[in-house]
Amino acid sequence: MEITMDQIKELREKTSAGISDCKKALEACNGDLDKAVEELRKKGLATAQKKAGRATNEGVVEAYIHHDGKLGVLLELNCETDFVAKTDEFRELAKQIAMQIAIDSPLYIDRENVPEDILEAEKAIYREQLKKENKPDHIIEKILEGKMDAFCKSICLMDLPTIRDAKKTIHQLIQESIGTIQENISVRRFSRFRIGEDE
Repeated sequence: MEITMDQIKELREKTSAGISDCKKALEACNGDLDKAVEELRKKGLATAQKKAGRATNEGVVEAYIHHDGKLGVLLELNCETDFVAKTDEFRELAKQIAMQIAIDSPLYIDRENVPEDILEAEKAIYREQLKKENKPDHIIEKILEGKMDAFCKSICLMDLPTIRDAKKTIHQLIQESIGTIQENISVRRFSRFRIGEDE
């Protein structure tokens, strides 16, 4: 079937992918817009995996200050080149992540950054609670796995559902951006400040 410019334009608005990539995806999916979006996402994730090992020594420091002036975030988001760091897409991504940090107040970037003693202390609390419920050991271990997963999801930036789409995590958002921008992207560090709160 023939793909129209309107279809390409609509897909481009939804995904920010290039015109030729949009055309190819629509052709591969017989003009089905939703399938073409999925196709481009998969392609983007594959691209992201290939780029994952590349050094990210450029980027921006994004500042988000809440309208009441009592909550602020500083985020360092890195990419490979100064050229990409200056693009609207990259700056928009940095802004969205900084807002996410302001709203959800994560403590760590990802699970690898959570100190082992924090995980062990949390696990010990859950284990005590479950033992009081007289559950068998093998059941306790299964439940513990689920509880620890939920705990990490609540404190790690990469596991948080995005503001604009609750089905997508920050990790997935960054992976998609890597596919679109064609450079590796990483969160280096962040700080969140609220008036009256200790660090």
